[in-house]
Amino acid sequence: MKDIACTVNLSYMLDVRRLQMLRAVVTSGSVTAAATRLGYTPSAVSQQIAVLEKEAGAALLERAGRGVRPTAAGLLLTDYADAIGRQVAEAETALADLVAGRTGRLAVRYFATAGAALVAPAVARVRAEHPDVQVELKLIDPEDPLPDVKEGRADLALVVRPDEAAQDGVRLVRLLDDPYLAVLPKGHRLAGRRTLALADLAEEPWVGSEWPGPCLDAQLSACEAAGFRPRFVVESEDYVTAQGFVAAGLGVSLIPRLGLGSRHPGVVVREVRRPEPMRSIFAAVRETAPPAPAVRSFLEALREAAGEGGYTS
Repeated sequence: MKDIACTVNLSYMLDVRRLQMLRAVVTSGSVTAAATRLGYTPSAVSQQIAVLEKEAGAALLERAGRGVRPTAAGLLLTDYADAIGRQVAEAETALADLVAGRTGRLAVRYFATAGAALVAPAVARVRAEHPDVQVELKLIDPEDPLPDVKEGRADLALVVRPDEAAQDGVRLVRLLDDPYLAVLPKGHRLAGRRTLALADLAEEPWVGSEWPGPCLDAQLSACEAAGFRPRFVVESEDYVTAQGFVAAGLGVSLIPRLGLGSRHPGVVVREVRRPEPMRSIFAAVRETAPPAPAVRSFLEALREAAGEGGYTS
């Protein structure tokens, strides 16, 4: 432990700026030449070298004709000054790349049904425009990702919210409105209609397709506006499973357009009106986060994907 403590203390004692002055003196062969290169007076360089010798506890330079040459201790520290100089240059380059968005990490939280339609094209764009940025994806169904965004563990999250009301420390960017569609068994009495009024489903048994949360709330709010509360007979909390239950004749269901995927052969899908159930999808970013090119590219790609999907936003 004593050796480690001494090393740490020495690192605080030896000033990097003075090490670079020593390096300039050694490589140029004189204090005067080093002062000219660095933009200091010779006396200022001499004073700093003297301080460095005091910090190191050893002579670092000795006279050689009209110039100076390093002692063994001076040569040792000059070698370390070279290494430090290279590391500083590498750090400056790495920092410039990070600030410019050429490197770094982009942490994204998303829910399953947004993956293929929205997240996949956005990731492809970021990789094309910022190939050295590492994209970290994490599926969060049914977790709330906003704490990760607020606390900086995630740069961006896709969320379902009823509106763009301000969130503490988080900015919401509206991407699209994803309508719910009625899923009926084939041969159902309403299957022949092109569109349905939501109230047409009031007396039907329902198959649940959502976890408790904002998506289910969007369904329940629309049903309340239509004057009824759905009677759930099966809780699946999964869109594919819900279609299977509907196909088996256990009830009807509402599934968002993004969540339909491959339709079960035993169901029919119809649009719903008066009112049209809708969930609103937003991108959440931290309000205090510095501008990041990769985040900007990801947001732009999300908006493009939402528009190309034919949704209103």
